[in-house]
Order: sequence, then C-alpha cells, then structure tokens
Amino acid sequence: MAFALLCLGSVLPATPAGAQPATPRQDSAIVLPGATSAEGIARGAGNTFFAGDLFAGDIYRGNVQTKTAALFIDAPTGRMALGMKADLPHQLLFVAGGFTGHAYVYDIRTRATVADYTFGPANGSVVNDVTLVPGGAWFTDSVQPKLYFVPVDAAGRPGPFTTLTVTGPAAALTGDFNLNGIAATRSGKTLIVAHTANASLYTVDPKTGASALIAGVSVPNVDGIVLRGHRVWAVQNFSNQISRFKLSADYSSGTLEKVITSPLFEVPTTAALFGDRVAAVNAKFDTGLPPTASQYEVVVTRA
Repeated sequence: MAFALLCLGSVLPATPAGAQPATPRQDSAIVLPGATSAEGIARGAGNTFFAGDLFAGDIYRGNVQTKTAALFIDAPTGRMALGMKADLPHQLLFVAGGFTGHAYVYDIRTRATVADYTFGPANGSVVNDVTLVPGGAWFTDSVQPKLYFVPVDAAGRPGPFTTLTVTGPAAALTGDFNLNGIAATRSGKTLIVAHTANASLYTVDPKTGASALIAGVSVPNVDGIVLRGHRVWAVQNFSNQISRFKLSADYSSGTLEKVITSPLFEVPTTAALFGDRVAAVNAKFDTGLPPTASQYEVVVTRA
C-alpha cells in the first residue's frame, strides 16, 4: 500500500529521546538494458533474479541488492519469454513461450537450451506462466483449459511433457486471457491458478484437473502470482498493484491483508519475493501491444 506522509505531530507523542525516526520506504527500479519489452521474473540464488524480454525471448540476470541487470541469454529469433522459474538444485531455468505455443528450458551454468517443448500451435496456445513442484514444472495456457507438466529426473534431465485438462470453474474460457499465473504448495499436491478474465484464483488438483474457487479473493486484472506458505501475492497489471491475501488452511478461501502500490509501477505483470521485498516487472502494456516504451524495469518494493 502506498505510504502517505501525514502531519500527526499534534496527535502522536514526540519520538522518545534516542529513538530513530521511521525509515521511509525506498522503492527502486532496476533497468533491463536494451530490453524491447518485459514480462516474466524468477528468483535465482541469493539476491539474483532472472527477467525476460517478452517479444525477443532474451533473458536478463540482475541483482536486487546492487540494483543492476545485464543480458544473460541472447535467445534465438522467434522465441518469447513470459513467466519463468529457476530450479536451482538442477540449475535449470523454465520459461513460458507465450504465443509461440512453446516452453524453453535453459541451463543456468552454460546458458544453453536444454529443451524446447511444443505444447500447442503458434497463436493457438498462449503458454503464459510456470511453477515448480517436486519432480518437475507446471505451465499454464491462457486460451485453453490445459496445464502442461514437464518432469525432471534426479539428475536434472527434463523428460517428455504431459497435458492435464482442467475441469470446473477454472476451465471457463470467458475472455482473451483465462488461465494465467500459477503457483504450487511446497508438496506440489495443490496448484493455484490465476484466471484473468474471471478476476479469480482457483485451486487445481494436479492428478485430476478438478478446480475450485478460492472464496473471498477478487483480483481484477490478475496476472502472475507468488505463493509463500498460506500467503499469496497477486499481481494486477492494469490496476498497477499487487494484492496480498492470507489463505485458509485448506486454500479454499482468502482474506485481503494488503494492497501494495508503488509510484514506479507501470503495468506490473509478474513478481518474485526476496525476504520482505517483492520484485515486479514493468511490462508497460499501457504504451501499446507490443509496448513501445524506451526502457523496461524491475521494481523492488515492500512485500
């Protein structure tokens, strides 16, 4: 939530002697140098993050502490980069390929392409986001009620993908973008998906595809989501905010705890958590699609 400076001197007692004044929030913007668009972000080791050039497919690596970023992977022509996640034990970076219908897996150590999956036809599938679970990664499709699973063996080798058909309310194709962000519980036994057109979050059973509404969670313009324990951060792109909800023990309902805003937000799409900070990508879709901004950033603010 944006902080306002209020003149409360006549109401609140003076600061006790020796006490330090409250530190104002310091939001920061980390420029992705040379990026022509932006959309996805993933947390790496320590303060490291990876972010993508949406329409070029390139991957940047940056640091939320030093507030720097540089080109990391110069992707082959024709790729896209939307949601992404870093599998640090296996040193793999999973990237959703958007309108290409593809997903890509990169080796973080060598920057080489480990796998290139074709989930669906170009423009017939929008592979939008990805989450990691024990044994693999799940991807969403925004124009089909489907999730795609890429298994990873103990040696870190990705295998052939499988497709899960989603049923129930999350399967509704009610807009141009439907299933979008995705997260998973630590065990991987429950998936949580964001549905942009329905402004809602749903649980999905990864075995059956059955879905259920998470009651009490209204998230217009929802895009990427981040789950930590029983808290979920939902990025709401054109709303220029991130809403944080506390979920019930069984993930069936949620209560709004905080609305996070920043004067530096310009249509944030996805986010990653770094302790008590959240890093969100400015996609700048308000300039058009494809966007036409002169630069793109990762904004770091309080979580």
